Amino acid sequence: MLAYTYVEKGKFKLLDKPEPVIIDEKDAIVKVTLASICTSDLHIKHGSVPRAIPGITVGHEMVGIVEKVGSEVTAVKPGDRVTVNVETFCGECFFCKHGYVNNCTDPDGGWALGCRIDGGQAQYVRVPHADQGLNKIPDSVSDRQALFVGDVLATGFWAAGISEIKKDDTVLIIGAGPTGICTLLCAMLKEPKRIIVCEKDAQRLAFVRKHYPQVLTVEPEQVKDFVRENSDHGGADVVLEVAGTEDTFRLAWECARPNAVVTIVALYDGPQMLPLPDMYGKNLTFKTGGVDGCDCEEILELIAQGKIDTEPLITHTYQLKDIEAAYELFEGKQDGVMKVAVKCEVY
Repeated sequence: MLAYTYVEKGKFKLLDKPEPVIIDEKDAIVKVTLASICTSDLHIKHGSVPRAIPGITVGHEMVGIVEKVGSEVTAVKPGDRVTVNVETFCGECFFCKHGYVNNCTDPDGGWALGCRIDGGQAQYVRVPHADQGLNKIPDSVSDRQALFVGDVLATGFWAAGISEIKKDDTVLIIGAGPTGICTLLCAMLKEPKRIIVCEKDAQRLAFVRKHYPQVLTVEPEQVKDFVRENSDHGGADVVLEVAGTEDTFRLAWECARPNAVVTIVALYDGPQMLPLPDMYGKNLTFKTGGVDGCDCEEILELIAQGKIDTEPLITHTYQLKDIEAAYELFEGKQDGVMKVAVKCEVY
């Protein structure tokens, strides 16, 4: 089968590999129909994910059709259309039982697919702990609508959930890339008083204004004054930082009102400084970490009800054989690219 592979730092290559097989009776083999390229894939390519293993097939955001299941898999069967969770989790350890699936203690727990074990930018993928990692797609939901459920949409849902958003709140979201938009969609479900999106890229700001005209938008240079003018208590009640730069990390707590919640959704390339003397007295609550992606069934139901629509995020689609061109486009961030989907069915 064709599989896009992490060869070494700075190099991915489309290779011919054997199809995966059942290794454990809790495994499932999924025929991948649609995958996507994620910024985390670029982090692997450029060497900023040390735990990524050279030789693995990349890709951790995908949907497909169950091909085979191990004898202990009960939640799905061959022929089911499914989303694949970015995280592998056993469902049985202390962390899983408390909903902290990102820290599952299984050897393959956490982000494994496309990082430590073969992922889904391929024709087939093996999914460990399939009863937890696969969710059946409702018949009314298309592959394109479901594509982001297992990763960026789960991230946005998790981030909005832990941010304690209330009806009277002003919510600031820093970053309007794909994860930022998914975070916006999930914050909108909480129906806060107002949402402000801060973004420096003109095309992404235009995307927000076109699709979500009820949302206020601002560029980073004006954001501090804008938030003060458009909030009730001198700053945002909740800030979600989804951009992942040193400047945006500082903006997040500077734009927050005293006693606000600041949720760090972004993945940074390096350490960030928490300047406690500068923020002394603001009494902020910081929340951060990797997504606990255990709400995929609820997310799929919200999509089926028409309450979440991420399909506009798919701005470009390529065949698997052309995935190198897809990466070149995605990495260059040209032509208003948001998310690039890859059709993995090869005929």
